[in-house]
Amino acid sequence: MYALQKTRPSFGVELRDVPQPRAPGSGEALVAVGAAGLCGTDLHIYEWTPGYEGMTRAMPVTLGHEFAGSIAEVGAGVDGLVPGALVAVRPSVTCGRCEACVAGRDDDCTHRTGLGVTRDGGLASHVVVPATNCVLVPGDLDAEIAALTEPMTVCAEAVATGEVHAGARVLVIGPGNIGQGIALFAREAGAAQVVIAGRDDGLRLQVLRHMGFADTVDTRDAPLSQALAPYLAQGLFDVVFEATGVPQVVAAALSVLRKRGVVVIAGIHPAPVTFDATRLVRAHQQIRGSYRAPPATWPRVIDFLGRHRDVVRRMITHKLPLDRAPEAFELARQRQASKVLVVP
Repeated sequence: MYALQKTRPSFGVELRDVPQPRAPGSGEALVAVGAAGLCGTDLHIYEWTPGYEGMTRAMPVTLGHEFAGSIAEVGAGVDGLVPGALVAVRPSVTCGRCEACVAGRDDDCTHRTGLGVTRDGGLASHVVVPATNCVLVPGDLDAEIAALTEPMTVCAEAVATGEVHAGARVLVIGPGNIGQGIALFAREAGAAQVVIAGRDDGLRLQVLRHMGFADTVDTRDAPLSQALAPYLAQGLFDVVFEATGVPQVVAAALSVLRKRGVVVIAGIHPAPVTFDATRLVRAHQQIRGSYRAPPATWPRVIDFLGRHRDVVRRMITHKLPLDRAPEAFELARQRQASKVLVVP
């Protein structure tokens, strides 16, 4: 079968002819991939920006950590999964044996591996995964919507981290898929206003408008505070989400945040971040990081996707077959697409 792999610690990816996966062992499932999404993490891996050196020992490794598909086969001891069932796959694989896992803190697992990062992921026709990482999806959803589950759990976790409440005024900086999902969950949480800012990112801002977000701002021709002037005239924001991965944006986010407000950093940054700590202290502001969501969030997000499928489908602007996966990466990298799905 063909698989899109990272083969060396440098720029690029390779489409390779590799053996079919082995039969699933005890506690495992073989998934026939229906759709796999590309995200910012995949682009960092593609460009080989700092922070992914730990992947080197796993190379060659098949990429793809946002995916869904149907169960093709299950190994011994697997209950609740039958061939043909549609599942979204959690990419975080924990050992179940370390102190953190035994204590129920799975996300602190000291031996955690990641599908599509340090073990083979979903940019292939089939992949073997732990059965416990398969989350059942209702039959009335399709694999393309289900493939959005992983990034949308990241968005749900970010909104929970920011404690967005009814009536809050929210700013999302970064109109990519994580920013889009954050805007959706902030609206779901009852935010009175959700403003999304991007820089020279017309296509993705247009996608947001099609998703029902009228308050979009392009900072191409003006700094953030100037571009936001009509909104800042109403007051500073209660919660600001940074979803760009651009280090300089953090200081800009703090500058438009009210006293005792919260900045949530959801972007992955290739370099250290600097900001005025004295101003932060005097304004009682907080910076919080947000990353993966716990397993309990996944069913809730799948329910959300089911209720809002027509809106979230608008996030998907391109679908390409696996043999055009390198092209898919370039579309995402050049910001000529919103969500790109690879359909094996």
